[in-house]
Amino acid sequence: MILAKTKSSKPGAAKAANGVAPATDAPLVEAAEKPKPKRAPRKKAAAPAAAAEIVLPKEDAPLDEASRKPARAAVPDRPWLKSYPEGMPATIGTLPAESVGDFMANACRQYARRPAFTLMGKSLSFADLERLSSQLAGYLQSVGMKEGARVAIMMPNLPQGPVAIMAALRAGFVVVNVNPLYTARELEYQLKDSGAEAIVILENFAGTLEHAIAKTNVKHVIVAAMGDLLGVKGMLVNFVVRRVKKMVPAWSLPGHVRFNDALKIGAGKTFRPARIGGDDIAFLQYTGGTTGVSKGAMLLHRNVLANVEQNALWVQDAYRVKPKPADLTYLCALPLYHIFALTVNALMGMHQGANNIMIPNPRDIPALVKEMRKHPIHIFPGLNTLFNALLNNEDFQKLDFKPLILTLGGGMAVQRSVAERWFKLTGCPVTEGYGLSETSPVATANKFSASEFTGTIGLPLPSTEIAIRDEQDSDLGIGEVGEICIRGPQVMAGYWNRPDETAKVMTKDGYFRTGDIGRMDERGYVTVVDRKKDMIVVSGFKVFPNEVEEVIARHPGVLEVAVVGVPDEHSGEAPKLFVVKKDPALTTEDLAAYCRENLTGYKRPRYIEFRNELPKSNVGKILRRELRG
Repeated sequence: MILAKTKSSKPGAAKAANGVAPATDAPLVEAAEKPKPKRAPRKKAAAPAAAAEIVLPKEDAPLDEASRKPARAAVPDRPWLKSYPEGMPATIGTLPAESVGDFMANACRQYARRPAFTLMGKSLSFADLERLSSQLAGYLQSVGMKEGARVAIMMPNLPQGPVAIMAALRAGFVVVNVNPLYTARELEYQLKDSGAEAIVILENFAGTLEHAIAKTNVKHVIVAAMGDLLGVKGMLVNFVVRRVKKMVPAWSLPGHVRFNDALKIGAGKTFRPARIGGDDIAFLQYTGGTTGVSKGAMLLHRNVLANVEQNALWVQDAYRVKPKPADLTYLCALPLYHIFALTVNALMGMHQGANNIMIPNPRDIPALVKEMRKHPIHIFPGLNTLFNALLNNEDFQKLDFKPLILTLGGGMAVQRSVAERWFKLTGCPVTEGYGLSETSPVATANKFSASEFTGTIGLPLPSTEIAIRDEQDSDLGIGEVGEICIRGPQVMAGYWNRPDETAKVMTKDGYFRTGDIGRMDERGYVTVVDRKKDMIVVSGFKVFPNEVEEVIARHPGVLEVAVVGVPDEHSGEAPKLFVVKKDPALTTEDLAAYCRENLTGYKRPRYIEFRNELPKSNVGKILRRELRG
């Protein structure tokens, strides 16, 4: 049973918008009776394509005829439970702490002498993490920020990231994770929308902040360097990054404080741990969601802690095949600003007392393989494109995979051909799961004791319900295709300052509409078969055509524009741009340069095609499905 402490008076407390039932209405989890907290006031917030056509399934099409008919086979009550691993409970128990900050602090005390995060051979122990986070939290409190204030964190996988996350949460602030590759336009939007008052950023990206900060509410800037927490070695690392590789463009942020200086100042202050409860917001995790506009998913402390507890139960199944080692080691190749790595690597790693081997740049496959050679990797969360890239590296094929207990596939669909090659080489099957930023993120997973790749997204985790529904919100039968809907304690409270968007995705009985189309079989296994929206998934990152089209439409040489997703062997999908010219002299090079200035890498169209006109409906709506072929 989950007993969530209510603290309705906090600025960070969340409320389901427009009378939409919150996720805690789920019958699988009981919650203490609590008054509705106040909602924060609303803030206003490549080369040309090849000539050959690529034929894709038509998205945006109505559900097939089977989904319109009455269910042929009614879904029994929670059919997935009969497929659960032996001894797996149907529901989670009491949450491990009142808040995520308390949870992290408790883990640091329990595993004080163990390494928590390792970068370039230098480890940060759990005790170090607790000490440094206290210092940074003391600094943040000393500048006058109040509980519930938002703190943006913008950096790749470096130990400064977990320190900053833990500091902000322990001090009672809300963490806003930011992709460090964002352009100034994208960064400005997220900082303005979240109302962030402070940001912790790696100096490599400080130039981006320089061009974005003027129109935001950010008052406090903490700038980190790559080698800040690497001791003497850090001086050499910083020299190489700045002077040799020239990875730090010139920047100017008057009034900023260096990360290590903030730690020193904070060490001289009195840190006061905030009294935060389960109903306070822990993270604003930005996502396009299912409707295309970038929004902050309000993940409450109890949402995140519930997902940690769900994953903690599920991972025990893996240790039935191979016992849990005393020195458990995770590979942290996925970025911690992404919800998958945040929960599955950072928080689950801390729960397990594990060491996370941090990889700042997983695209550098040779460097990644070199790092893997130094450590016995037991748990490897990754995604299809990463697995595929590693399999094509000769040095990776020479590694010792005997320690590998679990390979987790998430973020995007794992291709069967990749999974089969992975198993043949490593002897460890890829275990696929499914989730979204709005579900903290994990909602389903295959059994970790499974000996083969299933091609499904698995079973609902304990305390999680999955319903397959039609467009009228009616439950469909076994094997019928409809929208995947999720209810459970890990489901967000709603979108930040967007009750209208929240109402679109939350049902009256507390289910979250994922926007993904799938089916459930008689065993309770769920398969994703299509996407309801036009979302494009590039290496696990969501790209929404509306945003890309809006940016490109501003180009003075563009008359009309449309963006669709096309298959790509490296990233799964890639954006393809169709343009009707306003300026006859407009070239693909012009558009590619424009996109580089205004869109982060994974959002940039990889293919550009000019057309005399775009297909439209009777009312003038551009028909993307016809552009897909």
